[in-house]
Amino acid sequence: MGSRVERLDMRDFDAVAGFGARIDGPLDLLIANAGAMQPPEASSGENGRRWAELLTVNSIAPYLLAKALLPAVAQTQGKLIAISSRMGSIADSSGGYVPYRSSKAALNMAWNALAMEARPKGVAAAVLNPGWVRTDMGGPNASIDPPESIRDMRRVIDGLDLARTASFLDRDGSEIPW
Repeated sequence: MGSRVERLDMRDFDAVAGFGARIDGPLDLLIANAGAMQPPEASSGENGRRWAELLTVNSIAPYLLAKALLPAVAQTQGKLIAISSRMGSIADSSGGYVPYRSSKAALNMAWNALAMEARPKGVAAAVLNPGWVRTDMGGPNASIDPPESIRDMRRVIDGLDLARTASFLDRDGSEIPW
């Protein structure tokens, strides 16, 4: 099984919406892994503008990308995965980072709606929380390293089927409340 990595500026709506035309033939899996985290709070006009960009990158563009690729994924009855965060759960009570949290909550809602559209086409769609990972975003104090997170998420993706479509899943496969 081959793979292909494509770069895409998630702030360019036309490029994102037109991305499906760049893919010729069937597609087994889309993993939409867009993530930005700044600003940490919204207390100024500039923060508001940066928050709007955060919503673009973290929620609107991944949804547009998945919509553009849904026909190619439907050819294989493949899977649509969005990388979210536990912080996007309304049930999460850890507080702070309102712009980031709201962008991931918006992604979760959009992906849930996408899952309802994709299911009749035989396509499973879910959002995954990778955990708190030691990356530039997660920082050095995060609890797991990238290979562990990737291994766990691969297992969840491999097991995803139409019965679990429209789920918000942790990297261990357990459901996270929306």
